[in-house]
Amino acid sequence: MSPGVLALVSALAALGLMLANGVVLIYMLRKVLAHFHLRLGPMRVGWHGLLQTPADVLKLLTKEDFDPSATDLWLFRLAPFMVFVPSFMAYLAIPFSDSLSFTPLDTGVLYTLAALALVPVGILAAGWASNSKWSLIGGMRAAAQQIAYEVPLLLSVIGVVMIAGSLDMSEIVKAQQGTWLGFIPRWFVIPQFGGFLLFLIAALAELNQTPFDMSVAESELVEGFANEYSGMKFAFFFLAEFSNSFVVSALAVTCFFGGWLLPWVPIDLPVWVDVAVFLTKTYLCIFVLMWIRGTLPRIRIDQLLSLGWKGLIPAGLAWVLLTGVVVKLVP
Repeated sequence: MSPGVLALVSALAALGLMLANGVVLIYMLRKVLAHFHLRLGPMRVGWHGLLQTPADVLKLLTKEDFDPSATDLWLFRLAPFMVFVPSFMAYLAIPFSDSLSFTPLDTGVLYTLAALALVPVGILAAGWASNSKWSLIGGMRAAAQQIAYEVPLLLSVIGVVMIAGSLDMSEIVKAQQGTWLGFIPRWFVIPQFGGFLLFLIAALAELNQTPFDMSVAESELVEGFANEYSGMKFAFFFLAEFSNSFVVSALAVTCFFGGWLLPWVPIDLPVWVDVAVFLTKTYLCIFVLMWIRGTLPRIRIDQLLSLGWKGLIPAGLAWVLLTGVVVKLVP
């Protein structure tokens, strides 16, 4: 197969996974939050509401795509793609097994974080182009918290990279093979628990999820940066949000929870088993994100920025320094 055809097939496969994940995660979010809040969630369209999300997709595909008259029209139409495309790009370096990934990259961790860092540019463009004060404030909030939390998110995985000696996500997973003391998995979450906590907090801010969902903040900004969007343009924002949750969770599984590896199990398992293990771990991480979303209240924007600049960045730098000392001194 020629490199061009292979690249096209990989891109289409990543797009298919992204769209399928969006449908699954929307239904999962509704059900998880409903049970946390002692509700039923979707129940009437299909068995336990299974067809509700496909019905919503059909609605978005056929709904009138309205452009407000006072918007910066071209930027208003371009912004959803500026959010969607980086989310799609972030899928490409994720390793689902030792031999299965869309595009193996030697700098996979850096590439994935760089792709996610482009998302707020589209959000800011959407807020600016909408010619609405609520949308503009939402876009500015997203840009502010993105800048504040990009650095700690990157610092949180530097310790993992230092221990594994590689930015290649497949190599990071392979460095977690085996056990300590014969029974403790060599997952990096154990020696890098501080880094994992930094990653979790920064990832919530990166995803604009509760308690850091200041860019939408329904009680304050109506719907924030997406307030003027409808139809498929709104769907692109919605899909990118859920896709980013999958990417961040997959990155957490890769860097801290052994990727496709199972403890106390031989490593030469069939590819489909590796993929099933990886997806199971990823969806468990997504469940934790939804758990936090359904539990904690939203904090103020000044508290978010103070936590990022005054708390997480100094803590991240200190953790990187500590990890460097330990890696240098411990053989």
